[in-house]
Amino acid sequence: MQPYEQKQLLERVNRETATIGADIPDEIEIQGEQINLREFVFEIKRRDTVPDGERERVERAKRNLRRERIERLEPIEENEVDFATGEELVAGVIGIDRALEALEGLRSGDVEAEAERQEAMDRKRWMRFLKKALGQDESSGRRGGRGGR
Repeated sequence: MQPYEQKQLLERVNRETATIGADIPDEIEIQGEQINLREFVFEIKRRDTVPDGERERVERAKRNLRRERIERLEPIEENEVDFATGEELVAGVIGIDRALEALEGLRSGDVEAEAERQEAMDRKRWMRFLKKALGQDESSGRRGGRGGR
């Protein structure tokens, strides 16, 4: 895969709007186990809040999805796959991100924990924005300040 293709794939995954219009995959294989992901997400979302008995199951699913996301991104980041395979991996990652967003958006009944999660997500978005803004300044060769050319 060419470096510009790798960059294109990684930018597609990290785009803030990547999951808009994306579908949650019907099934996904995580650690060798087939999971009916769409069915699971919609089953949990129908309830609007996560019952105490289901909270651990949802948290475990989110951890597994995050782990799978990392495993699918790694071959692209290490440039170990061709562009076509990279595109397939990116589509899977975006589907996983869509499922994670749906699961993260559930109310747990614990208002404080929900507020902490929202604050953490806000911090994460802010840090991504700052990194992107700083990265653009570095790539253009500007260091801030005036003149000096």
